[in-house]
Amino acid sequence: MIIPAGPGGGVDTIARVVGQQMSVLLEQSMVMDNRPGAGTMLASELTAKAPADGYTILMETNSHAINAGIHKTLRYDPVNDFATVSLAATLPYLVVAHPSVPVKSISELIALAKRRPGELYFASAGSGSGTHLAFELLLSMARINMVHVPYKSGSAALIDLVGGQVQLMISNTINSRPHVMSGRLKVLAITSPGRSPLYPQVPTVSASGLPGYQADAWYGVLVPARTPPEIVARLNREIVAILRKGDVKEKLASQGAEVIGSTPEAFAAVMRNDIRKWARVTSDLKLQTD
Repeated sequence: MIIPAGPGGGVDTIARVVGQQMSVLLEQSMVMDNRPGAGTMLASELTAKAPADGYTILMETNSHAINAGIHKTLRYDPVNDFATVSLAATLPYLVVAHPSVPVKSISELIALAKRRPGELYFASAGSGSGTHLAFELLLSMARINMVHVPYKSGSAALIDLVGGQVQLMISNTINSRPHVMSGRLKVLAITSPGRSPLYPQVPTVSASGLPGYQADAWYGVLVPARTPPEIVARLNREIVAILRKGDVKEKLASQGAEVIGSTPEAFAAVMRNDIRKWARVTSDLKLQTD
């Protein structure tokens, strides 16, 4: 199983929970292969070019859809070079800040950024990542300016945020929760449409002065295109069964994830819709590259 990020992050956590269970059900050794870099494009390209025999599996993130909108040319086709297996889970982001930032809400953050344009630094899991685009969307809707500092992974970005080298970040709940619970970071808002049962006291960005704002992460399983349908069906059946297990749902829900487990067709629809959505956003924000 290829994981498009370093150890310890949101996608790594979900991949290892699913992968460990798959090893038992399929009676096969499962090698977890972390391939961070280039906003998940390295892992995607590696998967696209792998043999279509069911032995190479990618736990992908919504960065896969974002990359399709940002990059006019890719070394793989984000749709046609893959077969969808199942949407595994969705996860909201938290807008988190270093305790030294003198704000307690999104409205206060916007006011501070307007007083100090270009003086605040926000981290991301890499240029074009979901955490990057989620923050760019916030900046655009609020009409404020900050400096983007991309990292190779969300975990690496959080290390510098906790250390005070950067001031802000939009991070998924799995990555940021330990730092929030310890008080090393403070939460300003959550990016989901409604409040989270895990953070009932945290308001949404939409209700904090930017109505209509929403940005969530998804995690899903892809295999190379032309993988035989019977193999895709077997992988789907086992992954959905894993995600429906009570202990798996409880473990992921405790970190803010909503476990899904879908048909290949439903996941394909989610990915196509996300590609269209983020293509519009990246075009509007002029973030597209050759």
